Amino acid sequence: MKSPVSLCTGVTYDRTSIQRWLDSGNTTCPATRQPLHSTDLVPNLTLRRLIHHWSSSSSSAADVAVPHRLRGGDILSELRAASADPVPALRRLADFFSDDENDEFAKNNLVDAGGCAAVLVSILVKKKSDDDDNDDGFLETLEAAIRVLALILTSDFIEEKKKKITISALISDLNGSVSALVSVLKKGSSLESRIDSARVLESIIGSPETKPAIAEEEVIAELIRLIGPSDDKGTMDRRAVEAGLGCLAGIAGVRRARARMARLGVVAAVTRVLAAETELAQGEAERAMRVMEAAAGCAEGRAAICEAAEESVGAVVGRIMKAGREGAEAAVAVLWMVCHYFRDRRAADAVAAADGGLTKILLLMQSGCSPATRQMAADLLKIFRVNSKSCLAGYDTKPTHIMPF
Repeated sequence: MKSPVSLCTGVTYDRTSIQRWLDSGNTTCPATRQPLHSTDLVPNLTLRRLIHHWSSSSSSAADVAVPHRLRGGDILSELRAASADPVPALRRLADFFSDDENDEFAKNNLVDAGGCAAVLVSILVKKKSDDDDNDDGFLETLEAAIRVLALILTSDFIEEKKKKITISALISDLNGSVSALVSVLKKGSSLESRIDSARVLESIIGSPETKPAIAEEEVIAELIRLIGPSDDKGTMDRRAVEAGLGCLAGIAGVRRARARMARLGVVAAVTRVLAAETELAQGEAERAMRVMEAAAGCAEGRAAICEAAEESVGAVVGRIMKAGREGAEAAVAVLWMVCHYFRDRRAADAVAAADGGLTKILLLMQSGCSPATRQMAADLLKIFRVNSKSCLAGYDTKPTHIMPF
């Protein structure tokens, strides 16, 4: 066992083996046969440390682990030399982090003691020389560096402390890092590279000092484009939607960015995501509701919601019970803002016309939500002057609807 992870049942497995089990369509725990309400794999850090301690004291295990460490270190040395095209070395470094056969402690050590984060950021923020006419080559270098950064920042086998080191390296030259990430968001040669860029961007949004620099029109416009259709058929890529919404939800915390988001079309984009026929993960729906709540907090956003109330409000009501507790409370805030606080008739009509809309609000109010949400839900119900008996009588009570949490 090289990468021990635990399922929600508490049983620990090797990552490669259990991932193969899940990828085969199985939805139960192999040991207990219990149904899995979540397929998240949680690293068992205690067991991993014991494995590392044992392997370090075992000559045979150490002989296997050393070549992996040397391989990662050799790639970094090649990148530091900077005498040739860095793309091949960056791709090998991505393979190093992606390969389950490579020792996880070696990967973590490479990020910290090996100085991997600093090397990658130095490549990322390096300016294009005036005499370099190869734009494609420059973009390819950025994409390769961002791919490695995305692997480090999103892989659960990398320790949080190592991820913070990488984030600190990116923030040390914030303008250069954001400029490179936006370049790939705009001009990336593939959807994969644009998703990687958004994931790295999301990792650095958490710091208060980074949000103002990221909440610029150019960045917001590209993130809105990322959560839109990925092809001519109008298909939306789930990974792109998840990454884009994560960034937009972070940027929404900047008050001055909300009007920009609304002007650039975030309401229509999020409405499209919420109204999509494909099933959204709870986290994606929650982020979408948070972005919509931010839009409703400015005049431009409310205008956009109310102008297309049938679609926008209908999409919010349609997902309200499938967005988790925080997402549902954000949805109520959106409805309260447009229907009660600003009393827009179009929005109120859309709530009344939505299938089971009033009942969902009532059920949410009775589900143990926060006091503020309960009050907003009560305000909404007063607008329509309904009571629990008349409201529930016409509602198709499916368990998936009335048990949102």
